[in-house]
Amino acid sequence: MIKGLRTLVYPVADLAAAKQWYAKVFDTAPYFDQPFYVGFSVGGFELGLIPDGQAASAGGMAYWGVDDIEAEADRIVGLGATIHGAIQDVGENIKTVELADPFGNLLCLIYNPHFDPKEVR
Repeated sequence: MIKGLRTLVYPVADLAAAKQWYAKVFDTAPYFDQPFYVGFSVGGFELGLIPDGQAASAGGMAYWGVDDIEAEADRIVGLGATIHGAIQDVGENIKTVELADPFGNLLCLIYNPHFDPKEVR
């Protein structure tokens, strides 16, 4: 049985730089730090970084939940991300934004006032 999102892995060309950047973005140090994988525990999920050298150019997108999408997008852009897809209301006051990290990956954010993580089983 699938129990929900657990880990999102981003391939990066510069593992040390990506580790420092994501530590600032999520305001936390990695809990697992090896030359082949760096793992951050973020809100009950894991962000993993692998030294692949090639970022995924296509595929699915994972969205990280936030309470204030405008402020969080501004903060992350201030850390070096760029806007890939502007903030938009996708209906019922749910807002999303796509940010490109400095390593070629999409860091997507979502504000969803209807989602209650306590209801996830």
